[in-house]
Amino acid sequence: MKKIIYLAVLLLANIATYATDLTENFVTGTPRITAMSQLAFGPQGILFVGDSKSSQVFAIATNDLEKPAGEIKVSIRDLEGKIAAMLGAKKEDVLVHDIVVNPISKNIYMAVSRGRTKGDSFWKLPNDLEDATILLRIKNGKDFEEVSLKNVKYSQISIPNPVDKGKKNWRGNLRADVITDLAYANGTVYVAGLSNEEFASTFRRVPFPFKGKVTSSTLEIYHGAHGKYETKSPIRAFVPYKLNGKDHILAAYLCTPLVTIPEDKLKEGKHVRGKTIAELGMGNMPLDMVVYTREGKDYVLMANTTRNVMKFAIDDIASTKANITTRTKVRNGAEGVKYVSFPRVLQQLAKFDDKSVLMVTRFPNGSLTMLKMSTKWF
Repeated sequence: MKKIIYLAVLLLANIATYATDLTENFVTGTPRITAMSQLAFGPQGILFVGDSKSSQVFAIATNDLEKPAGEIKVSIRDLEGKIAAMLGAKKEDVLVHDIVVNPISKNIYMAVSRGRTKGDSFWKLPNDLEDATILLRIKNGKDFEEVSLKNVKYSQISIPNPVDKGKKNWRGNLRADVITDLAYANGTVYVAGLSNEEFASTFRRVPFPFKGKVTSSTLEIYHGAHGKYETKSPIRAFVPYKLNGKDHILAAYLCTPLVTIPEDKLKEGKHVRGKTIAELGMGNMPLDMVVYTREGKDYVLMANTTRNVMKFAIDDIASTKANITTRTKVRNGAEGVKYVSFPRVLQQLAKFDDKSVLMVTRFPNGSLTMLKMSTKWF
């Protein structure tokens, strides 16, 4: 009998540990989000919102915890038109800034703006043109609704030493690049972007729940197409991943160096030089990176502004001897780790589940379309 009681107590203790409420220290109110620059999901339906304008990261309890009853299909044509009709805006004024999928409910979340400014160009991303202030949700792959952020449970933390609000470069105002990408893994929120340091490219790690100190490291990488080391260009897309048993950040930059950075080097106040393992061509910006598994092997998909979707084998990245430290021979070609190209340019890419990804692409007829695609096609 004592043994049975002991096992029951042990089981309850394990359940309690597993069910720790990560929102326990959240407050209830309306978070003052000024720009939904980047989105990411964590555990327990917690949505992270990176706000470049205010230099804050918000953690929001969505309470969106119900698993879907069956398989969800997603095939939404004229995405901008449907959003515009919902918001009472013109179709041409709608901008989709980021998309993520709640890993529990499989509902799709979108950061959106309306009233698009003039000035679209080859180099401009949505965050360069407008501040996304609207959060939308697509339920069951088809039903649109606006997500109210009034009286929600949330937490927030400041990103230290952001680049000044009035600072500019050839692309425009740099404030939009305080947070260029965002991810959650293993109890940490990872934040890429720009700081006000001399070496502006900065990577930050934030323990979650938001109690500990933000760790900031400045970055330096060799850009083979430019033939020089660079410290001012931020990471544009990244994923945390283990390579050869060690935690790394796999990152891609403008024009398009692919870089690995050991996570144990990312310590407070340290300047870190990443290893450039590939150059993937000029005139391009990486947008999103997603890891998926197929036939027991892990791969990375990367969406780009001007180039097709690229697929990299993690085994190739882990085993590569490439370390580019001199100007590449072909400025607009590819060197280093090899990739497979798929004939589609995307505007957004996100992981849907273990067997599929979510894509937003513009069809030849001009229709912006959201599709769920099986990874067996990649």
